[in-house]
Amino acid sequence: MSKEYLEKILKARVYDVAIETPLDPMPNLSRRLHSAVLLKREDLQPVFSFKLRGAYNKMVQLNAAARERGVIAASAGNHAQGVALAAKRLGIKALIVMPKTTPDIKVSSVRSYGAEIVLYGNAYDEAYEHANQLAQERGLTFVHPYDDPDVIAGQGTVAMEILRQARDDIHAIFVPVGGGGLIAGVSAYVKQLYPQIKIIGVEPEDAGCLYAALQAKQRVILDQVGIFADGVAVRQVGAEPFRIAQQCVDEVILVNSDEICAAIKDIFDDTRSIAEPAGALAVAGLKKYVARDGVHDRRFIAIDSGANMNFDRLRHVSERAEIGEHNEAIIAVSIPERPGSFQNFCKLIGQRNITEFNYRFSDPGEAHVFVGIQLRQGEAEKDEILQRLADNEYPVLDMTDNEMAKLHVRYMVGGKSRLVADEKIYRFEFPERPGALLRFLTKMGKRWNISLFHYRNHGAAYGRVLVGVQVPQEENDALLKFLDELGYAYCEETANPAYRLFLG
Repeated sequence: MSKEYLEKILKARVYDVAIETPLDPMPNLSRRLHSAVLLKREDLQPVFSFKLRGAYNKMVQLNAAARERGVIAASAGNHAQGVALAAKRLGIKALIVMPKTTPDIKVSSVRSYGAEIVLYGNAYDEAYEHANQLAQERGLTFVHPYDDPDVIAGQGTVAMEILRQARDDIHAIFVPVGGGGLIAGVSAYVKQLYPQIKIIGVEPEDAGCLYAALQAKQRVILDQVGIFADGVAVRQVGAEPFRIAQQCVDEVILVNSDEICAAIKDIFDDTRSIAEPAGALAVAGLKKYVARDGVHDRRFIAIDSGANMNFDRLRHVSERAEIGEHNEAIIAVSIPERPGSFQNFCKLIGQRNITEFNYRFSDPGEAHVFVGIQLRQGEAEKDEILQRLADNEYPVLDMTDNEMAKLHVRYMVGGKSRLVADEKIYRFEFPERPGALLRFLTKMGKRWNISLFHYRNHGAAYGRVLVGVQVPQEENDALLKFLDELGYAYCEETANPAYRLFLG
């Protein structure tokens, strides 16, 4: 199987539009990991992503009749731009179906290449189905983002360049995974020539479709996927990529959003470039692999797959990068309301930078404080601080990995109310499109009283909302039925200690 792809990759037509991207050293990260780390800079392609390679290789092989009819694709970003630019270079009409939730910057970019755009549905799956329907109605060739041998071969040229550019022995190549086209092409090529090189896929913890498929030994459909790394937010790995991955991929590593943010910062520190979350996956996975296995003095390659980052998201990335690097601890501490208690607390913290401090008087006997502390020695230092506070009879909770606390509560500390009864707390995700917030509020407020509400724009395709609803016990089942019918992803947080301490 690898041999057939070796030939297809060697014959792939990509350089009419794509460039051979550099393999840049990451000196700071290399020093920290005691190994040589090299970054394959696919963010430097004309559309700031590797997707151009596969799209062009597919389209350049179309016969005259197919070119005359035109092509169609469904995408919320990088694949759309690749197809649009390839179509412009080849003189082919292109129709791109994008979800209505697609950020304007990506819609404008695709339109600038001359493609026709149809905005349909609120998620990729809806856009994909509509694109397939239009392809049949109009006789257009569907250019799949990852589940196509010619697309896979185009992406495989990334591996061809890596092996040519890397001078010494490579221990492992880390590859971001969405639908699987890139890792299929890279692994098929590398394993045919250098089977000893490890091919390691990296996925977000909340979008691990290849990880789940390899565990189950068959393709699975995830119930839902996280949207922070929107470039790889895929519910099911492609059939052909999965077939290749079963034979050629050594393992898949899962990383969380904070680790991705830390990797974005690593890439910036070493290259002064900003990777999108999906683009930084490989670096995040590489760091986790080194920490897990304790390896050093090796040569690692990480593929930076893209740089299509919304500027608004940088605020969120900056906030979370230090946590992902284990350079910040977020803790909640209960402090007696008496003179000198704050001073004593600060003495216990020691000579450390405070990154955040939230407090509001709410009880004559006790204060609840939300604190961010800069760390110099990672998890061990955090554990030492927590133990010291506990030994001095300060009730303390580690909130560093509490998603609700980091997304919402840190901005709401002091919001307690003694007038609220029967309150339940839910965290929601809803599509960021005009009117979505109003629709959400209107539907939520029809039957039950909204007692708490926090929304903050993180520059993503989905909004994150924390809602408190007053619901009598006998209406719990009715509420759950209503929430399921509402159609938004949700998670109950009533028992979350961050809520109990600061808001409940």
